Amino acid sequence: MQKNNTTVRRAFQEFIWPRKGIVLIGLILIIISRLSSLVLPLKSKELLDVIIPNKDLDALVLLVLIVASAVFIQSATSFALTRLLSVEAQLLISKLRVKVQKKMLSLPIGFFDNNKSGALVSRIMTDVEGVRNIIGTGLVQLFGGSITAIISFFLLLNISVKLTLLVLVPVLLFSVIAIKAFGYIRPIFRKRGQINAEVNGRLTETMNGIRVIKGFNAEQQENKSFASGVEKLFQNVKKSLTATAIMTSSSAFLLGLASVGIMGMGGRMIIDGNLTTGDFLSFTLLLGFMIAPII
Repeated sequence: MQKNNTTVRRAFQEFIWPRKGIVLIGLILIIISRLSSLVLPLKSKELLDVIIPNKDLDALVLLVLIVASAVFIQSATSFALTRLLSVEAQLLISKLRVKVQKKMLSLPIGFFDNNKSGALVSRIMTDVEGVRNIIGTGLVQLFGGSITAIISFFLLLNISVKLTLLVLVPVLLFSVIAIKAFGYIRPIFRKRGQINAEVNGRLTETMNGIRVIKGFNAEQQENKSFASGVEKLFQNVKKSLTATAIMTSSSAFLLGLASVGIMGMGGRMIIDGNLTTGDFLSFTLLLGFMIAPII
């Protein structure tokens, strides 16, 4: 089978553009959802710096209603996004499975002689699931996370440039580590799907042809073949787990250092009167929104 490299442009033309209406509605819902999520950290400043010191109960009730409305809007848009984009992604996956199966049946006999039928079945059913990252939850996480991170960054600068720059150094270091790690992990996951399909395909054919295997006393050969495939799968998983562990520990260390720095510098700024308690709380909440897409 001829292999074609899928480019971003081709993916856009084939998967996104024919569904531009649904994608556009999804993007609007993502923007509404992310803006609603920022209401809580922004209103925290007003709560601590204005409402509580002035003991303003009417303002407190109004603030609670505003935050509750934002939470409701965020929940409603989250449901609508799942219902709209995730269902559309599953529909696309179903159509691609039919398309790939039709293409398989049109191939010459020689192709099936050189490939295990069980492996082909597994590839037809699992390989096309990657499009959910283009139309489904992957699109929501990428676009929504980017919007939230950008808005949060500028809001953090507005609160305190010094604290933002202090956080930015470890976050940028972790971003570099994450990019390198994902570049290493991505081919491993791609290879895992191929190995898994081969192992499952061989096992399926073994079970289907068990009478022939026993008739030729080939049990030992099949055992060795299956054990070899399982070992390849284990080594693949081991590599990905090691890389993931390094990335996770790096994030914990670097972001932990950032938290310590924020506590120290933020506390000093509050003591000196250069930062209010409400600003500090809003800063910490917004920081979580900014680094969540990176983590």
